[in-house]
Amino acid sequence: MPHSGKRQRICLYDTAELDAVLDAMAHQVAALLPAENAALVGILRRGLPLARMLQQRLGRLPGYRELPLYPLKVKRYGDDLSLLHAQTQLTESPELARLDLADTRLLVVDDVLYQGHSLLRTCAYLAQLGARELRCAVLVDRCVCVRPVHADVVGMRLQVAPDDIVECNVPPYEEQFRIDVLRHGGVR
Repeated sequence: MPHSGKRQRICLYDTAELDAVLDAMAHQVAALLPAENAALVGILRRGLPLARMLQQRLGRLPGYRELPLYPLKVKRYGDDLSLLHAQTQLTESPELARLDLADTRLLVVDDVLYQGHSLLRTCAYLAQLGARELRCAVLVDRCVCVRPVHADVVGMRLQVAPDDIVECNVPPYEEQFRIDVLRHGGVR
């Protein structure tokens, strides 16, 4: 049957469930990334507040501390997965450019790993600035990456239909911290 065009919103994870996921991610990060000479890079928009949440959780772990956090603006898709830019747009960061990245372990944080364009562009830029050790963390991996990137720390892997949209609702951009899937209406 054809799609009716209407989208159905289904909440997959609520705030309490995501808090537990972020706690587990923080433990994975601490095991992967020693706190000395390490920093977080949060991809704007929703990767930055997720990086802040990880930063706070890391700061509460025994023997660990809050890591410095740097925002980086990267954009390719709209929230509805419509293509905004043929090439992934990255706004260079003077703050990151001033750091000695050769001696800094970086963890890039984003909300969803979809096709890998944003993470690939981000890692290439940071390598160009001299970064030698780059790790990536994502809240959701959609398992459809078409670029040679992966996330070292993954909150959850979601395999949904290609035309479904995984929507991470992250304060301050949305009121509630939750993950929804927007699914086409009608019978499949």
